[in-house]
Amino acid sequence: MAQISSTNGFKQRSSPSLGTARTKDVDKEEALQMEAEALAKMQKERGVASNIQSTESLSSTRQNAQAHSKQDHDLMVFPESDAKKRVEDKLNAIDIEKLSHADLEKLLLDDSFESSKVPALPVTPLLSPTLTSQFYIRPTGQRGQWLPGPATCTLPSIYTSTPYGKQVGVFQNGFHPSMSTYQSTDPIYLGLPRQSPYISYPVPAAPSFRAQGSLPVYHPALTHEMAKVFDKIASTSEFLKNGKSSTDLEMAGSKSTVANLPILENSNDISKFDWLDLDPLSKPKVDGMDILHSATDEGKMTPNVITEDPWDAVLLEEKSPVMCHLERRVSGKSTQGVTVTRSQSLNIRTSQLAKLQGQTQQKDNGTTNLHTGSAHLQETEEQSREQAAFCQTVTKLRTKFPHTNRHTNPGFVLSPVMLQINISGENSSIKISIDIEGFQQLVTFTCDVSSPVELIIMQALCWVHDDLNEVDIENYILKVCGQEEVLQNKHCVGSHEYVQNCRKWDTEIKLQLLNCSAVCRALARTQSRMGTRVDFRHLCHLLEWALPFMRFPSTSSVQCSPQDSIRSSSHDLNSTLLVPATLVPNSAGDTFRDHAIASTTRPPLLPTRLHCTPRPTGSLEPDNAVQASLDQLTSAVHALLHLHLNPCSSSAANTPNNNRRTKEAWTATEHLQFTIFAAHGILPGWVSTYEKYYLVCSLTHNGEDLFKPIQSKKVGTYKNFFYLIKWDELIIFPIQIAQLPLESVLCLTLFGILNQNSGSSPDSNKQRKAPEMLGQVSLPLFDFRRMLTCGTKLLYLSTSFHTSPVSGMAHKRGNRMERIVLQVDFPYLSYDIIYKIPQAANRSVHYSIDTLEKDLKERLLSILSKDGILRQSKEDKAFLWERRHYCHSYANSLPKVLSCAPHWDWASLPEIYSLLQQWPPLPPLTALELLDSKFADQEVRTSAVNWIEAISDDELADFLPQFVQAFKYETYLDNSLVRFILARALGNIRIAHYLYWLLKDTLHDVKFGVRYEHVLGAFLSICGKGLREDLEKQTRLVQILGTVAEKVKQTSGSARQVILQSGMERVQTFFLKNKCRLPLSPSLVAKELNIKACSFFNSNAVPLKIALVNADPLGEEINVMFKVGEDLRQDMLALQMIKIMDKIWLQEGLDLRMVIFKCLSTGKDQGMVELVPTSDTLRKIQVEYGVTGSFKDKPLAEWLRKYNPTEEEYEKASENFIYSCAGCCVATYVLGICDRHNDNIMLRSTGHTFHIDFGKFLGHAQMFGSFKRDRAPFVLTSDMAYVINGGEKPTIRFQLFVDLCCQAYNLIRKRSTLFLSLLSLMLSSGLPELTGIQDLKYVQDALQPQTTDAEATIFFTRLIESSLGSVATKFNFFIHNLAQLRFSGLPSNDEPILSFSPKTYSLKQDGRIKDVSVFTYHKRYNPDKYYIYVVRVLREGQPEPTFVFRTFDEFQELHNKLGILFPLWKLPGFPSKMVLGRTHIKDVAAKRKVELNIYIQSLMNSSTEVSECDLVYTFFHPLLRDDKAEGIDGIAKPTDASPSSPTSGKVGGEVKLSISYRNGTLFIMVMHIKDLVTEDGTDPNPYVKTYLLPDPHKISKQKTKISRKTRNPTFNEMLVYRGYNKETLKQRELQLSVLSAESLRENFFLGGVTLSLKNFNLSKETVNWYRLTAVSYL
Repeated sequence: MAQISSTNGFKQRSSPSLGTARTKDVDKEEALQMEAEALAKMQKERGVASNIQSTESLSSTRQNAQAHSKQDHDLMVFPESDAKKRVEDKLNAIDIEKLSHADLEKLLLDDSFESSKVPALPVTPLLSPTLTSQFYIRPTGQRGQWLPGPATCTLPSIYTSTPYGKQVGVFQNGFHPSMSTYQSTDPIYLGLPRQSPYISYPVPAAPSFRAQGSLPVYHPALTHEMAKVFDKIASTSEFLKNGKSSTDLEMAGSKSTVANLPILENSNDISKFDWLDLDPLSKPKVDGMDILHSATDEGKMTPNVITEDPWDAVLLEEKSPVMCHLERRVSGKSTQGVTVTRSQSLNIRTSQLAKLQGQTQQKDNGTTNLHTGSAHLQETEEQSREQAAFCQTVTKLRTKFPHTNRHTNPGFVLSPVMLQINISGENSSIKISIDIEGFQQLVTFTCDVSSPVELIIMQALCWVHDDLNEVDIENYILKVCGQEEVLQNKHCVGSHEYVQNCRKWDTEIKLQLLNCSAVCRALARTQSRMGTRVDFRHLCHLLEWALPFMRFPSTSSVQCSPQDSIRSSSHDLNSTLLVPATLVPNSAGDTFRDHAIASTTRPPLLPTRLHCTPRPTGSLEPDNAVQASLDQLTSAVHALLHLHLNPCSSSAANTPNNNRRTKEAWTATEHLQFTIFAAHGILPGWVSTYEKYYLVCSLTHNGEDLFKPIQSKKVGTYKNFFYLIKWDELIIFPIQIAQLPLESVLCLTLFGILNQNSGSSPDSNKQRKAPEMLGQVSLPLFDFRRMLTCGTKLLYLSTSFHTSPVSGMAHKRGNRMERIVLQVDFPYLSYDIIYKIPQAANRSVHYSIDTLEKDLKERLLSILSKDGILRQSKEDKAFLWERRHYCHSYANSLPKVLSCAPHWDWASLPEIYSLLQQWPPLPPLTALELLDSKFADQEVRTSAVNWIEAISDDELADFLPQFVQAFKYETYLDNSLVRFILARALGNIRIAHYLYWLLKDTLHDVKFGVRYEHVLGAFLSICGKGLREDLEKQTRLVQILGTVAEKVKQTSGSARQVILQSGMERVQTFFLKNKCRLPLSPSLVAKELNIKACSFFNSNAVPLKIALVNADPLGEEINVMFKVGEDLRQDMLALQMIKIMDKIWLQEGLDLRMVIFKCLSTGKDQGMVELVPTSDTLRKIQVEYGVTGSFKDKPLAEWLRKYNPTEEEYEKASENFIYSCAGCCVATYVLGICDRHNDNIMLRSTGHTFHIDFGKFLGHAQMFGSFKRDRAPFVLTSDMAYVINGGEKPTIRFQLFVDLCCQAYNLIRKRSTLFLSLLSLMLSSGLPELTGIQDLKYVQDALQPQTTDAEATIFFTRLIESSLGSVATKFNFFIHNLAQLRFSGLPSNDEPILSFSPKTYSLKQDGRIKDVSVFTYHKRYNPDKYYIYVVRVLREGQPEPTFVFRTFDEFQELHNKLGILFPLWKLPGFPSKMVLGRTHIKDVAAKRKVELNIYIQSLMNSSTEVSECDLVYTFFHPLLRDDKAEGIDGIAKPTDASPSSPTSGKVGGEVKLSISYRNGTLFIMVMHIKDLVTEDGTDPNPYVKTYLLPDPHKISKQKTKISRKTRNPTFNEMLVYRGYNKETLKQRELQLSVLSAESLRENFFLGGVTLSLKNFNLSKETVNWYRLTAVSYL
């Protein structure tokens, strides 16, 4: 073969005509033969090059480079040498066919075999995560000689990094020896500038090398021998292990060849077979070629011959480069172009690139195209203007909060306060214990709850100082013992949540008096960095630990020039958008050709990396088409990088051109139009699943469409190394730009039409499925500077909400390789269209609503009374907007009025802004409605924030999740809402702490995660070093706990405890280094673990129970639960709503004693929950009475009595149960909380009941097959009613319960708009059961907003009756008991052994029992009649016996648990509980006394293991109730709660009525009756009958329903009298009679009352109790 040398000394090989080569058919054998020949030649060349070492200085390097220039070559050059012959001989000596797999691997791994290869640089694509050089450029302005600089870190190469001897010329990375360098020790980072300008990936360290010349890219040359070797390798275990089979390559046709390459510590960890492409026929048939160029040391540039893939080295004959070039130009197209890869790519058409480049190409002027690249670099500098403006805002915000201001920078956590109506009487006094330094004991005194904290401090200082005049009280604070928080001196002591909780739990209030100078202010902001300007370089450093799932560069790494930034950015671009041939624009002379379409019969080449290459100065030849092509390609790459760095901003806006004309948007009459070009990165799984694709383009504002959405044409996928969907379709909206609101958003939704023939055999009768939504993306039409967008945009579709596992896509927002890229082209105009905000109209219009006509006024008031959250009719909207000036006196109606505005374009804004300015200020919680998605206008949202600023910090913390979600509805990053929240976080540590975790939890949001990263970075830059380090420790703790919890969950059986133990030791190691605040609350600080108390729960999620030692020695142990695998955000929302309800009730003076525990989501599907002490689930309590315990009435009452043995304690616990149960019923009904089995309801020993696990809410019931498991409105069972009533029959305590429920329900109804607004703001949070208006509709229907309080009371009373009478609830409990049934023997040592005994006792404690017998029985009332048995117990050493009182059920519990404890022993037979007739009578009690005596005697005479066990001795141990008994002869009298004794002819009781009048109608609501009396003592069946007297014809008769078998009925029924005016009613009397309905005899009278209506003020409602008397009745 002939060799031709060029003028620069490089040997070049020409190629024959491409047309001839491409028409030749090549089968597999020929291809393998060609591969073998090419590999053999490559092997020979490597043998020569391996002898060249470059270890000398730079000067000697240049000399050596000239000496060895003849050995520097590419694939088309085959120099003759002795080394070549040696390699051929070695390969010819190998019998390939006889080699085993092991021999082949040994041969490939042999050092001598490896050394024979030509050491070549990695052949990497232009957009690849592999660094190809390790050189650094000196700062701008410094010139000197290029020197290879040591690189501290680089990406691992898939080739060895050995020295090379090459010509001094232009390096592959674009640098030239004539340019200056400096040595840098800063690491190289690869950034993700579009997604997050401060998210970067550090490059692992690798050995550096010294280059001695230009670094052309080498493809391996193939020979027949090498082809056989590598073909054999294809079946070796090493090759199969690496998964490089031909089938895999074909299936992964659209994936990057380097996408899945792991980042290793060094290049040696990469398999030697990873880079091999062995089967040319199994790969996508794509055409491509490499560009190689070199230069002499004089800087003169000459083109090299374009080499194609290795097969050409064997197939094509040599030709001169001139002839080759002329033949390639015959077709009118040039072969010079970018290398084509087999990965996802991007098509950018020529017209768009030409405009982006500014058409500033230079021609033949002796200069390079460097300034063109600089122009793009300038655009790169401008690409983050919005982020830069936001950083400036954050910097200004920080200066407003100086660290020296103790008010806004206290450095410690303030205890939250909540103002409420004080409850007068004895409950207003509280006892406080204060720890004072120098006093060994706590100082205790009593004060009023309304006493200010300063007064408490003054009283405490009296114990220390004699003269308080010399003491500055403001220098002292009261710290909460056990928590790192202090009371607020300016508030009353009873308003603090800590004090309120102590009163709720009836625990001691413990405080500590401290001097302000002695308080730890570790969280205070300091002077450091206070004057530093905030930028994203700083934010990048701060987010390194905040975002553990991402990697960031150090601060120094981002402090680089724009040139360095754009070069570094190309690395990230490599892994996401690999450049296709179609990226290269077709110039006027068709310099580039589209290789992607040219041929599909040849395999793709290994990609070549292209860089921005500054060229040395010097004249270029006029016909130098290669140089012109390279310059144009460089500009194209810059344009692509610009799009990658700033894909959503206006290209024109980022171009610094002061001469560019502008045009106001309101004068632009052009229609909105854009071109949908293509969607890139299509997943291979979609190709077989979907047949066609189309886009739906919608133009939205305020969450509604401005125009009917436009659908694109339906097209299929197009494969060209990668899959893409190409529309290239012009979309025109028939709306002028002048009519667009400023906040208009273009929403593009991708739909896929399912392939009906995919999968199983086609079925002609099969119904065609509807298209599926695959992705969505939104783009504001005006940028943050109010300039209309233009140019090419790359939009990343959010696909995680729909894509199926078949796609193989693990949707992580941080990796753009896994996202679909949509290319949209907007017109590139010669001028900028800018939107100028108009001024408000200068007029003031106010009208009184009373001036309207009656029917118009009533209609307007009706519309204003409706909730504005849900959509209104068009007619109502038009009516309200037309009469908006009549609504000023109804300030809260502003959100509703603004939502009715017909247009929000430029012409309509002056009137809207005028209305906004003239409107009276809104309350903060009402203004919260204006932050919803329905109000996108910036002026409206700014006004809302101004009104919200009046909210207190503690109240703001309650609504902080909604404020954080409202960030999504802001059009731009820098907005008033973000500034407001950051300002409040600066002044309050509790808000700052909560804000951090809320922001961190939202980072996983696919659509808005980048925005939250920006806000989080801004927060961390201004919160101060102390708080930042504290949050970092919390984050590390959560990471450790998450790892441990995941391991425990994945382990099964006994190994779980071992994994838990080792995991807890790891957590303990963390605490050895430092204390740590808990994410649940900044006031909870732990110093270590109590490992022995840590465990896990046996539920599906297997959550961990973490016991932490309080860092405060005066505090108690902290118990939390850490859970993984479940989304706790819904639990957070439900608990937040319940907490807000509780605060509303407290502010109205209604204390329902709700249990509010903390819950926090700390990341995706993980979180931490506070554990409420001394509480058990209802299931655990009920199963103490067997698996059917849920059907029994007494378990809850007996459990409470066990922990509250005295009557006073039990009454207090029962009262707590009544109040808390009422609150739970209302809250769970309003929020539609479902899946309410007995493991999701808990009871505290103090009587407080509460719900847990809110995985189902807003009416989304748990299903059992096709049936709903939650059939009742809320959980209210007979065992709960037993505790409420104090027995089996209804009492006045149940009436109290009903009144509490109805009162609480009506208070929440008055704030229905608030709850609907809060839930509406959470619609975009991604909660699975809060997704749309239908979910809000459930809450609206539950609150009955259009009904009166009386009607709502009746409504909720019916709900109580329905829930109490539901059998489905008990059956649901029973089914759950069966599912959770565990026969684990007796309870553990820390649990009571008997349900009625709080402790366990033994023979050793009480003494041996000598004799025991049932002595007698007594009749008791509680309030129902029952019998109790007196047991005589005589012990050794006691002269007198003791008497204990036990019921028959307690004897049965003893027998059942003995059977569990001794399953193999034969126990005495127990008397049967079943009796005929009535149970609680004297005859049955007498019979059972004998049977129980026999049972006890048999039990005590049995084996000592049974008779002397702890269970038996606990049963006979005296309880507190036994000590208070009246002796063996005493008979317990009925308590005051028992019904009155029946007396013949006596009438008694009271009735509660509500009397009101409105709209010509008299409303009589019969609420309750109590203490009814009957002649025979039986329970009556009462009902109420009323008349309006005089009524001789009995036409005014009204009556209620009948209430069965009760002396204390609850009716809550409305009796209505219509058509009576007030004057007529004043002459009437209301006669009310109470009768008992009897079936076998005539109804009899129970009492009545006559009320004269003239004594009532009918203008308002009157509610009162009236005593029943023996009056005459009709």
